Amino acid sequence: MKKLVNSKQMKAIDAYAIHTIGIPPLVLMENAAYSVVSCMEKSISKEDIILVVCGSGNNGGDGLAAARILLNRGYQVDVFLAGNPAHLSEETATQLKILENLEMVIWNHLEEVNFANYTILVDALFGIGLERDIEDEQAAVIAEMNTHEGIIFAVDMPSGISADDGKVKGTAVRADYTVTFGEEKVGQILFPGSEYCGTLVVTDIGFPPSAVDSVASEFYRYEKMDLARLPWRRAYSNKGTFGRVLIVAGAKNMSGAAYLSALAAYRTGAGLVEIMTVESNRLILQGQLPEAILTTINPDLLDTTEEKEKIKQAVGRSDVIVMGPGLGVSDKAKKVLDFVTLYAQVPLIVDADAINIAARYFNTFPLMRGNTCLRLNELNNSLPKGTILTPHLLELARLMDQPASDIQDNLLKTADSCTKDTDLVYVLKDARSVVAYEDERYLNYSGNNGMATAGTGDVLTGILAALIAQGMDSFEAAKLGVYIHGLAGDVAAAKKNRYSMIASDVVNGLEDVLGGMI
Repeated sequence: MKKLVNSKQMKAIDAYAIHTIGIPPLVLMENAAYSVVSCMEKSISKEDIILVVCGSGNNGGDGLAAARILLNRGYQVDVFLAGNPAHLSEETATQLKILENLEMVIWNHLEEVNFANYTILVDALFGIGLERDIEDEQAAVIAEMNTHEGIIFAVDMPSGISADDGKVKGTAVRADYTVTFGEEKVGQILFPGSEYCGTLVVTDIGFPPSAVDSVASEFYRYEKMDLARLPWRRAYSNKGTFGRVLIVAGAKNMSGAAYLSALAAYRTGAGLVEIMTVESNRLILQGQLPEAILTTINPDLLDTTEEKEKIKQAVGRSDVIVMGPGLGVSDKAKKVLDFVTLYAQVPLIVDADAINIAARYFNTFPLMRGNTCLRLNELNNSLPKGTILTPHLLELARLMDQPASDIQDNLLKTADSCTKDTDLVYVLKDARSVVAYEDERYLNYSGNNGMATAGTGDVLTGILAALIAQGMDSFEAAKLGVYIHGLAGDVAAAKKNRYSMIASDVVNGLEDVLGGMI
């Protein structure tokens, strides 16, 4: 598990190292500069002509120190001091004085610099401390950098990207490589910041573990070693040992979603999967997945004792219930969900049409009281503890009656709204999905854009259900499930390609992920 930090937390780590441990800031600056040069030397040659673009803060100081190291190693390098010389930090002023003593070429005005003369750019304008939008001359500098055809290396953070949420602060440098120091930043994981970073390289510049441990963060992501969190499969076991999943899915002519969800649940280790669907889907599903148990219901007879009892029995024998894939949003579908939630005493995975039904139903409730979303509160009151909701941004927009663009622009704040005063787990599905529960935020780094295809969400619900069926806590299952889902998508992209892969390829990728072949 990798800790992720925002700008305030990273500054606190830096301050602890300097003021509590006693590491001089110039030492950290030198280490940072050496790490930048080390990364650069894997991609540059002595024939390259390098321009280091520096601001007036310590990020600029890192750039100035890197310029000196490059010069000493025989590279052709100039500096453009784009920051205000009157506002130099103490350490940056020291680095500048050294370069002046070395008689390095130092440009001070944008009109003096011909970016076309350089093959390599180093962005050391702002780093992680930027709080305002970039405009005027500094925006013009970034515009020039972004028209450059050579490689751009960013120091710690592409200038203009918020370290807190990945937002563009007016404009931003599009880097090919970003060399970041100590810990990954939240804004380097979330989009669009991740895209602006290019290839992210995390380097150790000498922060002691005690400095890192001194700062608590609610943000983190998983690594391959976290697959060890998978439920242990006992040697002495049977299908009941690994849990029973009920999937309430599939309206007429919509059997595919139920199939993908059920298949993914089996591939992730569930002992037994039961699908509750309409009779017209029986033959298709039995042919596709004979391992699944089929319980069929008649939506036209839901008020009869026989149909209610059928639903009650199926719900009662399950360890976790998936609701929604391919279910439709009709009044009959809503009635099915009403009965399921009435009888359910186990966690639910609420996805797709179940979320859309909830959005339509709760549309009659007032939206907000202060910072609390009353619709989400009401939804929480109607669902069992440990339930996981897995909306993509458009589904969440319907549920919260807000523009999807606003939710996308404020993903972390939206996660705060979703988890306020609730014991539900939210999986906010996006290019970088956020799993939120209480005050914790897991940011997912696995997966790729080939997964933006029909059915991959149904695969995710099956994975989550299987992990819960095998005894995992809902929040732990949500985090690990999202990570495994993304890894399986990466396997599918490697075996097929991001254009041609489909949801069933992601299911097939589970074999490699869970079999330890990645």
